[in-house]
Amino acid sequence: MTDLYYLTDDQLARIQPFFPLAHGVPRGDDRRVISGIIHVLKRGLQWRDAPREYGPHKTLYNRFKRWSERGVFDRIFTELASRDVPDQLQIDATHLKAHRTAASLAKKGMFPANIGRPKGGLNSKLHAVCDGEGRPRLLCLTSGNASDFKGAAMLAPHLLPSRDLLADKGYDANWFREDLIKRGISPCIPPKRNRRQQIAYDKALYRLRHKVENMFGKLKDWRRIATRYDRKACNFLAFTLLAASMIWMR
Repeated sequence: MTDLYYLTDDQLARIQPFFPLAHGVPRGDDRRVISGIIHVLKRGLQWRDAPREYGPHKTLYNRFKRWSERGVFDRIFTELASRDVPDQLQIDATHLKAHRTAASLAKKGMFPANIGRPKGGLNSKLHAVCDGEGRPRLLCLTSGNASDFKGAAMLAPHLLPSRDLLADKGYDANWFREDLIKRGISPCIPPKRNRRQQIAYDKALYRLRHKVENMFGKLKDWRRIATRYDRKACNFLAFTLLAASMIWMR
């Protein structure tokens, strides 16, 4: 098969320091297994449909599950996304459709699923902060009926130092503006129409806010992100962090 994906030497070298040490029986080839996980994520495949060139599909699933629970993909993304200080940040949120299989056990309360039912049906909501080049910096997942303010409150304590933060009027709240100013970040947020006193903002700078929308488009090119099949929120977020890491390694 000519469409198989494999990590390059440079990509593998950048993330290999975060791989857990092998104990006992030597584990399968890291490049082959991680490349297989990425292939499943990109193509939206079920694990059993992974090409046999990547090895047994159970090996791919077990490796992903164990490393997801141990926070390996979280540490990889955090390291890649914090190596420099951006001049500009952008924040927004997008809905991700949840397949019925993802919500089948959420009703029984067996584990946190972060799936809600807003007007668009069952879905999750991905809150994200990117830099001025459209590279993801922070990610968090909530149920689809959560407000943008909830995601902002989760992400705000982890914002990197920056000159400006761009957001749409959905983030127009006094507490959020004050928190940004305390951090030395200038908010570029259009005021809502129902504000008694309108707040000025840099309209020329605000036109650059499309970068965060472009970033969401890149993440949704990964089919297992555009449509969520994973029941556990931690596994789905790990998939999203892995896709975000690949944006950094292009």
